[in-house]
Amino acid sequence: MNILTIITSIIVTAGIAVAIGVVGGSILSYIAYMAILKKKKEKLLKEAEIEAEVIKKDKILQAKEKFLQLKAEHEKTINERNNKMLQGENRIKQKEQAVSQKLEELQKQKRELETLKENLLVQTELIEKKQEELDKMHKAQVEKLESLSGMSGEEAKAQLVESLREEAKTQAMSYINEIVDEAKMTANKEAKRIIINTIQRVATEAAIENSVTVFNIESDEIKGRIIGREGRNIRALEAATGVEIIVDDTPESIILSAFDPVRREVARLALHQLVTDGRIHPARIEEVVQKVQKQIEEEIIEVGKRTAIDLGIHGLHPELTRLIGKMKYRSSYGQNLLQHSREVANLCAIMASELGLNSKLAKRAGLLHDIGKVPDDEPEMPHAIFGMKLAEKYKERPEVCNAIGAHHDEEEMTTLIAPIVQVCDAISGARPGARREIVEAYIKRLKDLENLALSYPGVTKTFAIMAGRELRVIVGSEKVNDQDAEKLSFDIAKKIQDEMTYPGQVKITVIRETRAVSFAK
Repeated sequence: MNILTIITSIIVTAGIAVAIGVVGGSILSYIAYMAILKKKKEKLLKEAEIEAEVIKKDKILQAKEKFLQLKAEHEKTINERNNKMLQGENRIKQKEQAVSQKLEELQKQKRELETLKENLLVQTELIEKKQEELDKMHKAQVEKLESLSGMSGEEAKAQLVESLREEAKTQAMSYINEIVDEAKMTANKEAKRIIINTIQRVATEAAIENSVTVFNIESDEIKGRIIGREGRNIRALEAATGVEIIVDDTPESIILSAFDPVRREVARLALHQLVTDGRIHPARIEEVVQKVQKQIEEEIIEVGKRTAIDLGIHGLHPELTRLIGKMKYRSSYGQNLLQHSREVANLCAIMASELGLNSKLAKRAGLLHDIGKVPDDEPEMPHAIFGMKLAEKYKERPEVCNAIGAHHDEEEMTTLIAPIVQVCDAISGARPGARREIVEAYIKRLKDLENLALSYPGVTKTFAIMAGRELRVIVGSEKVNDQDAEKLSFDIAKKIQDEMTYPGQVKITVIRETRAVSFAK
């Protein structure tokens, strides 16, 4: 109970008493009651004073406890700081001792070096004196030899050098001839060994790709839903994918036909989702095709990244990585381009290591050598040149760019990696089962090239070389002049371009020469 409560109760009690006194009208009763109230007041005041004293003592005790607690924490902080200062002083003393020891060692080494320097000076003076004596003796001996031989020292030296030069030249020529002969004997054997070992160490699948995809369905009833009312569904699907969809009497199957494997894959996945979902109408077809195209693009990027990681090739530009993934959906004569590039990369790495070259750089060039076959647009240039320009655009090393551009001889080879890429590309393409073109068709194409050139007047011989990538035409000098030779080369190239089907490009070289032959009898 606090003082305010006591006073309030007193005032209330007094008011009640006054009221009672007025009502009762008795003054004596009022006085007696006031005395009683006074006693109660005094009693209440004593109780309040006692309670206030108790509260005061409690507060003083709490303040003392808080003070002692703060004092203990302060003393603890001071002790920690003192300990840290002592540790710092100890570390400083240790460092001072180490520095003083090093100074003593340095002074000792300095004294030793000064002693050595003095000894070296003394020895140098002795050597100089001996050298002077030797020079005098040498000069005397040379003068004596010159007087005995009748030749000066320079003349004798020149004669000796000339004899040694002739002898060294003779020995060097013999060594060179031996090395050349040995190299000729072992070069072909060593080259065959490297190529055979390289081919044996690379195992690849032999699979042929087609330009059609067969989509299997559960029943022929689905064909009608795919065609739609008056063919609107199939027309919408063909327009969205760019693929010809053939629905015929073949049971439980639909044929997707297109030369672009990416479009065929988009059409196949879109059909699969539409048939599984059951909702087939033009709006739904466009939605599903767009979704599948996005999925295929993501898969292309993922395939490119996974291929680079598998081959241990790092630092490729993201666009080159995307083009590598796009190779999965491109084929050349039925040979999958991504598998072909991986095979060429592994062959290049093995062959480069056998020859002591940079195998990682060779593997990189082998993977990227056909990157020009999968552009987003259709450039009017050979794929090797376009691939080289792409590699240069995305900051590939000059050795890699040259190997890409020169693997079909469109560019001059300037590095040792370029011929390795060319050889490995030929090995991968010529491997049995790699490509669809059979030997008979290949020979027929070469003969057609030669016969086409032979049909022109003035042509005497034709030779298709470089696997049909170059045509050598020999003309008679008396029938064809220089201007006609240039025109003939252009005409043959134009006719081949219009009438024949061939991979890459064909180089036409017209050779005209004049020979003068005589016989001495």
